[in-house]
Amino acid sequence: QLQLVESGGGLVQPGGSLRLSCVDSGFNLDYYAIGWFRQAPGKEREGVSCISSSGGSTAYADSVKGRFTSSRDNAKNTVYLQMNSLKPEDTAVYYCAAGLISCTYLSALAPIVYDYWGQGTQVTVSS
Repeated sequence: QLQLVESGGGLVQPGGSLRLSCVDSGFNLDYYAIGWFRQAPGKEREGVSCISSSGGSTAYADSVKGRFTSSRDNAKNTVYLQMNSLKPEDTAVYYCAAGLISCTYLSALAPIVYDYWGQGTQVTVSS
């Protein structure tokens, strides 16, 4: 069973950048699409991005397009979320999740299609 672990969160000023990582130390992520999600206090979990198993296909929420980029290094069994031009409204707990899906699906950013989840990492954007 996959055990995903996120890292890289923290406190950053508006306009700053962070890079999150998602890794599984036990199982090969090569076959899985990886989604990034976030959840702010009092809000529903929101899909941020999806990257296909090969890394050749991605999808992003409108709220992060042009600012966030997902990539993966299958040799390191690691998926990244590069977040630039961060805004206070990006503040949330960020989760990665794995699923046997295509990022071209209309549901690619829906939490329900993912089978395995990490514990999350806090991102706070504040001056």
